[in-house]
Amino acid sequence: MNLDLVWVIYRSDSQVAKEESINCTNKLKSLGIKVINSLIGTEKGLLTKLINAKSKLPDLAIVLGGDGTVLSAARELAMHKVPILSFNVGGTLGFLTHDKFLLQNNDIWEKLYSNKFIIDPRMMIEAKLQIESENINKSQKKSFWALNDFYFRSYRDEISPTCNLELEIDGETVDEYRGDGLIVSTPTGSTAYAMATGGPILHPSIEAIIVSAICPMSLSSRPIVIPGESKLIIKALGNQTRRVKLWQDGASGALIKPGDKCLIEKAKHNALMIVLEDSPSYYTTLTQKLHWAGNVIQKIQKK
Repeated sequence: MNLDLVWVIYRSDSQVAKEESINCTNKLKSLGIKVINSLIGTEKGLLTKLINAKSKLPDLAIVLGGDGTVLSAARELAMHKVPILSFNVGGTLGFLTHDKFLLQNNDIWEKLYSNKFIIDPRMMIEAKLQIESENINKSQKKSFWALNDFYFRSYRDEISPTCNLELEIDGETVDEYRGDGLIVSTPTGSTAYAMATGGPILHPSIEAIIVSAICPMSLSSRPIVIPGESKLIIKALGNQTRRVKLWQDGASGALIKPGDKCLIEKAKHNALMIVLEDSPSYYTTLTQKLHWAGNVIQKIQKK
């Protein structure tokens, strides 16, 4: 891998991540690599401003933080095809990150130079929101991207936490959901919010979309897995007070009111995640992070 320019991006509210970003930056500079050190999380669109301000994009982005930091970086960098190498520094679960102790190994940079890694393309989804104006001839369109999921929840819990949503798949009305909301997830996001609703875990190499209701009032509302090429349209139902909030990877997106519609489909770009040669397998990660089969974990740790 060519490493002329590297961006080191760290979680803004973590002192540990900040300190590690400095160490990482100094190490890269000592190898003759130009580095731009930037934080993420204190200002929405911070990376977009950095991208717009720089004429040259990095060969690699090193992200220090938890899964939330990686998700934020991926939403900004994926469309520019910038590979991401992430480490769990100051984060919690870390499904998407490498162990931070790998940063103490000086061989890590040689492995990158020698291409001893794989690039794991992770499917992303795009939401195109069409907001209807009071002027019948005008409407506003906005686009959002997610690596994990989009979810829809009631905007004002003090009125009612319940929201009514209509789901259309490939031009066919499939269901009307009444409950706390709806999640549209990628395989990467299948171990996140969607899993908490009883949704299935999908291997990230499978291109599919999971739709799962959040606390539905009907017991017949079950998670469904649909092809990755499907086009979903979600509409808020009810009067104008029944506004719904669109969230992207847990970050604030936009408000949706009855009359608006949100098209969700597979994004044109993937998040390019670097996986180092000696990284644990996906199944080992599941076993360790989700605490499956204690005796299996003990066997893995003994190896």
